[in-house]
Amino acid sequence: MVTRSINQIYKPKQFHVVTKHPITHAIEPSCVRQALCDPHWRQVMFEELTTLMRHKTWTLVSPPEHCNPIGYKWVFRVKRKVDGSIDCFKARLVAKSFNQRLDLDYKETFSPVMKPPTIRTALTIVITQGWLLRQLDVNNAFLHGMLTEDVYMVQPPSFKDDTTPHHVCRLNKAIYGLKQAL
Repeated sequence: MVTRSINQIYKPKQFHVVTKHPITHAIEPSCVRQALCDPHWRQVMFEELTTLMRHKTWTLVSPPEHCNPIGYKWVFRVKRKVDGSIDCFKARLVAKSFNQRLDLDYKETFSPVMKPPTIRTALTIVITQGWLLRQLDVNNAFLHGMLTEDVYMVQPPSFKDDTTPHHVCRLNKAIYGLKQAL
């Protein structure tokens, strides 16, 4: 048997070095209070909410009787480049859908996903044609899914509307975490 090591063929080792620059050591916050103390996270949280409002994802309404609004959670991620430096900060407002009940809060779930064979086929075409391949990051991908059910969510306390503090968000479109947007 002929192997690379017998023929003295070795692949060069690759090392990724992360410098001690403070911005490269950004830590993902574990709670909203931590995130609000950092201007980078505060900015991306504001951008996320601005996008949600611009797309009219919800309408603030007074809570109807027997309304059990679902909660929310902020999810924070630091996206890094290949060399370990920070590419961008991501903050997502995610619905806590674990208390949604089938046939009461939603009728069916739908997940627009691409299967692995489809991805492999697309990559094969790209390679055989010699096309340039780039990564695409879609912001707020679920914002185009209209809801048929009435879904209510509490207002994020850190960004609560001061004029209507007791109102809830009636979701017009699906957001991350909803059973309807799985």
